[in-house]
Amino acid sequence: MEKGWVKIFSSDRPFEAEIVKGMLADNGITAVLINRQSSSYNITLPGQAELYVHEKDEQTAKDLVHNHNNLPTGDPNELPE
Repeated sequence: MEKGWVKIFSSDRPFEAEIVKGMLADNGITAVLINRQSSSYNITLPGQAELYVHEKDEQTAKDLVHNHNNLPTGDPNELPE
C-alpha cells in the first residue's frame, strides 16, 4: 500500500466491507478494499477484508463507520427504547 493510506475497517465477511465501502463512496470518500482471504485457507485461517482511506479522510471515515455500525439492524428487539 502506498504511503498516506490508513486502515479504517476490517471484517472477515467481504460483503460487509463492500457495504461500508459503498457507504463511504456515497459520502464522497474514496476507499480501497483489500481482500486478504484465501479460499484454500478460509476454513482454518480466515483472512480479513480491509478498507483503507487516504489519511486526510481518516477521521471522517471512522466517524461514518462508527455511526453505520450503531444503526439498528431492523430487529425490533434491538431498536432503542
